[in-house]
Amino acid sequence: MFLERFKLTEAEKAQPYAKYFYKEIAPFDPEAMAKMDRPIDPALALPIERMNDLLNPGYLDCEAGWCVMPDGSGFIANLTQWPGATVDMIKWWFAWHALGDNLRYKIWFPKGHFAISVSEEDRKRALDPATDIDHKLWGMTHHVVEACDGPTENIFINFLAPEDMGFDMSRFHSPNVACACGGFGVSQMINPPLGAPNFKGAAAMVHFFREVPGGLEQRTRFWMGKKFVNAKPVHCLPGGVKLPPFVPMCLAKHNVKEFANLKSFLPQIYAEHGGTF
Repeated sequence: MFLERFKLTEAEKAQPYAKYFYKEIAPFDPEAMAKMDRPIDPALALPIERMNDLLNPGYLDCEAGWCVMPDGSGFIANLTQWPGATVDMIKWWFAWHALGDNLRYKIWFPKGHFAISVSEEDRKRALDPATDIDHKLWGMTHHVVEACDGPTENIFINFLAPEDMGFDMSRFHSPNVACACGGFGVSQMINPPLGAPNFKGAAAMVHFFREVPGGLEQRTRFWMGKKFVNAKPVHCLPGGVKLPPFVPMCLAKHNVKEFANLKSFLPQIYAEHGGTF
């Protein structure tokens, strides 16, 4: 069953975008990965309560790294440069990849992405021509099956509008932000290894994009053990639980790899399929 995840069905092989599953996975930046080998000082991390600091010009104390915070939650930051990419490409991808078959998620990162689905209600709303591109993502829940450099997980990702994540919309404009894809996910390991925590864990996240000369830059943040409720962050780890360091480290390394691969073909697949769903 495990090996089947790395094979395509006959229907998937027939899709015009199957070629992206078979292409060589793009190399990641070794310097970016090296920053994920050991934790940063938690004092350098961006607390979720200060998420609006992302709207400041320039950069924050940590743009790439991870740690376990004093309250037991996990923090991850990653910085990805996207030469040749546009905001339209990003918005289209985040909507498109959930509205077809599993292959659309697999091509993002074939080594760790296995399946994706949405509810029929969400699918109907997103495929309605009257639904604008932002609302093809905002309010959607993506159910994905993936392995983040560790055990395979079931993850339900609830995508939110920026204001529902708590962003100050009076400051949410160019040049300090172009778009933000985020919300919070709830995950649970499938067949966890002995001794691993097996509760349903939440993680707030944002992929924050800014326009730069020649393309975009993406500033990702995860706050594991947090979620958004009524546009406010909420700590949701069980009492006394402290995340093992391998949990944020695995997700941090996965993030480096998956976005290195996606950026290698997004302009091409957008030229072939952009605007369709």
